[in-house]
Amino acid sequence: MPTTFAQAHAAHAQPRAAFAAAAAQIDDQRARGKVAQPTLGWLYLTDLFADQAPALLALARERWPGVAWVGAVGVGICASGVEYFGEGALALMLTDMPRKHFRVFSGAQPLPAAAAQDFGAQTALVHADPATPELGELIGEMSERVASGYLFGGLASSLRAPGTALLIADGVWAGGLSGVAFDAQVPIVSRVTQGSQPIGPQRTVTAAQGPLVLELGGKPALDLLLNDLGLEDTPDLRAALPRLRGTLVGLSDGQTASPAAIAARRAHAFGADVRVRHIVGLDPARRAVAIADRAEVGQQLAFSRRDAEAARRDLVRICAEIRDELSPEELPFATAVGASARAARAEPAAMTSRGASEAIAGAIYVSCAGRGGPHFGAPSAELAIVHRALGDVPLVGFFAAGEIGHCHLYGYTGVLTVFAA
Repeated sequence: MPTTFAQAHAAHAQPRAAFAAAAAQIDDQRARGKVAQPTLGWLYLTDLFADQAPALLALARERWPGVAWVGAVGVGICASGVEYFGEGALALMLTDMPRKHFRVFSGAQPLPAAAAQDFGAQTALVHADPATPELGELIGEMSERVASGYLFGGLASSLRAPGTALLIADGVWAGGLSGVAFDAQVPIVSRVTQGSQPIGPQRTVTAAQGPLVLELGGKPALDLLLNDLGLEDTPDLRAALPRLRGTLVGLSDGQTASPAAIAARRAHAFGADVRVRHIVGLDPARRAVAIADRAEVGQQLAFSRRDAEAARRDLVRICAEIRDELSPEELPFATAVGASARAARAEPAAMTSRGASEAIAGAIYVSCAGRGGPHFGAPSAELAIVHRALGDVPLVGFFAAGEIGHCHLYGYTGVLTVFAA
């Protein structure tokens, strides 16, 4: 019997009223043959409901006994075709996936190292607390605990009091990593979509010190930044600050860049191997640029800016790739993860959205808190693009303080993951 998913969402000033509305939607779908015996559930909450996370999880457990739960708090949450920002809202999704194919983990019940597992984790959905020290290293270590090396997910986010960026994993947690791992019998396709565009060429870091990028291709990094921005004749850096504040860097490990990623950057688009980071300072004396990461000699760096049209095109591209991956002639297939080598296309052509929806059982979308409708130009515009491309599939997710794809922590990206029907 195929695995099925049911999804619901609701907004209300009262958390219990929002839960009751969403739960009624789930029950209606179950009455129509979806998720006869639920085993795993997702619960995403906007930060206005963060203090009610334990009570809402208790309601979910009471309503559907025996279900394992994962989720997170976000400044915004999303569901199929809709986004919620600045209001109390929640999104629910349930599946009847056999229990032997997934394992919930948290700080209280960690996922063992790959060699010590009796489960065989292939990939994992990971939620993380952004206040956790050495988070990049922890994500890298978690990646080594799954056979494919591929993680997807994001960092909880909140504009409320410190400690409200909470995680859900059969309990409510602050700090560390949690989530759910899946074995190789769960067919998953996942893609990363970028939200920024290069404004100059890719260059090799030839001198660096911690977060300071000293030289690119043997030339002073600050001079090259000003050249790319057309500010090389600006005598006073203070006059250039407005432009500099809106400039980012796209950073990648030169030795791992794929031919497709290199081709994408030549076509003025970042590939999935690029991590976008803020510029956090300038050192005029050393003509250096400080970035919100550790710079390493040999890495590839391109200065960039956020670009809504580039983000829209790239989101369409990854939806097209997912539709291609799930085309009927290719099923059944093993778990497929990571970035595709296909070139971007303006419109998906391999399948209709109806065909895509029939091939997808459920989906998770984690996007940057700086994206969503406000960045794409209209309320719920980002999720509307996904909905048009994939059809009316059960989907939930949240807007994160950082996105997780493969073994990397990203910024200004979206991570779309689908479970094949």
